Amino acid sequence: MRVLKGRAGSIERDREVSGDLRAWVGEHREPAVRVWAPHRQVAFGRIDATEPGYEAARAAASDRGFPPVERDVGGRAVAYTGATTLAFARFEPIEDLRKGLDERYERMTGDVRRALRRLGVPAERGEPPGAFCPGQHSLQRDGKLVGIAQRVGRASAVTSGICIVDDHEELADVLGAVYDALEVEFDPDTVGSVARAGGTADVGVARKTIEDVLVGDAETTVERVSDFLREG
Repeated sequence: MRVLKGRAGSIERDREVSGDLRAWVGEHREPAVRVWAPHRQVAFGRIDATEPGYEAARAAASDRGFPPVERDVGGRAVAYTGATTLAFARFEPIEDLRKGLDERYERMTGDVRRALRRLGVPAERGEPPGAFCPGQHSLQRDGKLVGIAQRVGRASAVTSGICIVDDHEELADVLGAVYDALEVEFDPDTVGSVARAGGTADVGVARKTIEDVLVGDAETTVERVSDFLREG
């Protein structure tokens, strides 16, 4: 299993890294894991871009120091502080894109839930009403702190998500303004974090714990993003 560490120098290049890694996994038939703190941003989903208040929502994010970007997937807006919000992803080669979707969701949900327990948070499945980026695959404890999604291609699938380690108040503030502009239901008090739930606020510890659980007992090849980019 390939384990990629770190992030690229810009939001755009960092997003390309995950796309390149997904393609690499499909070509080389070897799984990969990546757990990192993306750059500070508000990432809007495709559905957000269709709302009348989209430009106002982008301005609201910018006014609060969060560069707005648009994801090429569905779902609603999510925010990253640039330091205390983690993204995690497991890339797997597949033979048939019609199979394995539920199993991958279940495995990722169980793995991240186990990682949170190691961090001192007995998270439960689900999310409170009015949560950010509502979906069926979430974890909560004193608010939503994890959301999970999946993207399936011809040769590989990536199951990924967001984990809020700390600074949930800052995320609640920017997402409150963004969702207000979009006129989408959102309750700022539903934003949770590992720290808010009584777990560790150490991002390095959280990142390593999630990574270890996603890797499991697989043999690994560890590589920095900078080296992966040079390789490509």
